[in-house]
Amino acid sequence: MEFMYLIIVVFLLILAVFDLFAGVSNDAVNFMNSAIGAKVARFKTIMVVAALGVLVGALMSSGMMDVARNGILQPASYTFHEVMIVFLAVMVSDVIILDVFNSLGMPTSTTVSLVFELLGATFILALIKMAGDASLTFDMLLNSDKALSVTVAIFVSVAVAFFFGVIVQWLARLIFTFNYKKNLRYTIGIFGGVAFTFLSYFIFIKGLKGSPFVPEDTRSWINANTPLLLSAIFAASTLIMQLLHAIRVNVFKIIVLMGTFALAMAFASNDLVNFIGIPLAGLDSYLDFTANGNGNADSFLMTSLMSSAKTPLLYLTIAGVIMIVAMATSKKAQNVVKTSVDLSRQDEGDEMFGSSKAARSIVRATQDANSTIMRYIPKSIIGWIDRRFCKEEVILADGAAFDVIRASVNLVLAAMLIVIGTNYKLPLSTTYVTFMVAMGTSLADRAWSRESAVFRVTGVLSVIGGWFITGGAAFAVGALICSLMYFGGFVAMFIAIGVVIYIFIRSNVKAEDKSKADKGNDVFRLMMRTRDPEIVWDLLQKHVSRTQSFVNRFAFEQYNKILDGLARESVSTLNHCHRELKNEQEQLKKFRRKELLAFRRVPVSIAVERNTWYHLGVNSDEQFIYCLKRMLEPIKEHVDNNFNPLPKLYVDEFAPIRQSVAELMQRTDNMLASCKFEGYEQVLVDADAVKDELSLIRKRHYDRMQNDHDDKNLKISLVYLNIIQETQEFLSIMRHQLRAGSRFFGNL
Repeated sequence: MEFMYLIIVVFLLILAVFDLFAGVSNDAVNFMNSAIGAKVARFKTIMVVAALGVLVGALMSSGMMDVARNGILQPASYTFHEVMIVFLAVMVSDVIILDVFNSLGMPTSTTVSLVFELLGATFILALIKMAGDASLTFDMLLNSDKALSVTVAIFVSVAVAFFFGVIVQWLARLIFTFNYKKNLRYTIGIFGGVAFTFLSYFIFIKGLKGSPFVPEDTRSWINANTPLLLSAIFAASTLIMQLLHAIRVNVFKIIVLMGTFALAMAFASNDLVNFIGIPLAGLDSYLDFTANGNGNADSFLMTSLMSSAKTPLLYLTIAGVIMIVAMATSKKAQNVVKTSVDLSRQDEGDEMFGSSKAARSIVRATQDANSTIMRYIPKSIIGWIDRRFCKEEVILADGAAFDVIRASVNLVLAAMLIVIGTNYKLPLSTTYVTFMVAMGTSLADRAWSRESAVFRVTGVLSVIGGWFITGGAAFAVGALICSLMYFGGFVAMFIAIGVVIYIFIRSNVKAEDKSKADKGNDVFRLMMRTRDPEIVWDLLQKHVSRTQSFVNRFAFEQYNKILDGLARESVSTLNHCHRELKNEQEQLKKFRRKELLAFRRVPVSIAVERNTWYHLGVNSDEQFIYCLKRMLEPIKEHVDNNFNPLPKLYVDEFAPIRQSVAELMQRTDNMLASCKFEGYEQVLVDADAVKDELSLIRKRHYDRMQNDHDDKNLKISLVYLNIIQETQEFLSIMRHQLRAGSRFFGNL
């Protein structure tokens, strides 16, 4: 029996390692995006600073382990077997939730998922125990007060982070303006001093004061002399920052790097419990059971978990090292274009999210409210504020998404909020806080123009919605899996372990596929980062060539699949085509927006010359989709209803046309992919010849339909007629695409 529990504990510890890698890979951007977005240093430098912060934070995170041990459940009322069910259910649920949300492309949070999985599993088990023993109550089984405070802290942090992000950034911008170098003479020292003092207080003083590695007499001295320490730190840091500015050192870069360290430290101390809290609690439970349980897993109560966690330094060090390795090696962590950066950047770029009714309503209401407020503010004050917020004077590093002022506020404010939560043993979500601070500061910076506000509000609502859905889904899944394990015993437990192993294998395969797909965005990223219009034009041609060539191949592949689906009467093939066409239609919209954004950056003379041909090419891409949809719909309905199959006469008659279309599409694809259009006129002539042949076939088919007095073939005859007509249109679209390509890529 003990051996079975040992397997479960080992599995929990293995999951902890995987969680550390996955969690850090996913969340590293939370504490690195400001430094990366503002381009304050080389990526390796930022990585080293963040790694040091993670290591220090991991060593100071012991207190947070109490949330996993007794923050939600009351372990003294649960047996060892029941506690192990809860812990395993939480970890299995966490893997399933994160995998599902990642597959759907929905944002989530490790903190929220863990807390609500633990809450769901404990809640359902409490109900089961109360049903079997009327003397038990929720207060005896569930730490409801702590659970409520943790839940409220997580979701309140969203509003708090956004509010303070707006206020602090607005004040900072009002003081420094976008041309901040003109306004640093008397303010930089104070700003740097305030930033350093806040960080010192909440990290070094509060953090070290609660650390088990600091002697008791030192802690007492810190408690007694906190005001004096803060005053000394403020005075010293203000003087140092002013002197550094005098010798032409960019103080803001120092603040950003210091903030990166602080936020990485806060992340590790706060979020480490998400990854190893449950497994270590499981290990402690197992060790207590083997020492004192006498083999009675169903009756031995886990009173030992009521005590505060005494996490060995070795475990914390190993966890910190694993987190650093994950940061350094993960491709996710090195991907600097993340959701938060995209939604908070100063200029326009690829808007990841579309428009929504809620976002449109919010933007419209906000604009109306702003107009009303502005009527009551003197024009002189409005003019003065507008001059302080003149974005034309913005100082951005090459390729930066925003300036160092905003990066400083992002990091200092987020670190403060997270460390406050840590010191009160409230597992605030690093994702929530950093994201909402970044959104608040970008709003205050007027980064959300009328052209982009709807898209960005939609993005924020999507992210927040995903977070709230995470809570409900995690609660439900945690409760369900816990129930299955309770009634299914070890069989259900080991089936769940098998499911987790399968998910890990599948996720790795999907991650490789996604990585290959993401490479297609590299050209666009380069276009948006470069400042040279000629380079942008070269990159735009490459991007358009790749898009046009892909759509050409895609269209012909779907054309063949639709015809094959009809010939084989395969409903699944036709359904797959329907999904593929729908997905490609959405992708084309995104590509068009990306390319139009890049078009603004090319030389004006080229943009004027090529604009018409670009849009003709793009419209041709979209027309391919519409044409294939018109062909697909009657075929899909015909096959779905199990009507008469396509006669062999029709198949044989159309076979030469399919071959001709294949050759023409291949020749067109070669020209679009290579941007070499020698002899394209002949392709146009050959396409016209095939269209003429289709006209003859259509006339012949009309005659057949007129002379056929048997109605049993009427439906398939109409389907075949639609194929002929849409194939003619298909070739016309190909001609437009080829002609547009020849003009766009240089042969005017």
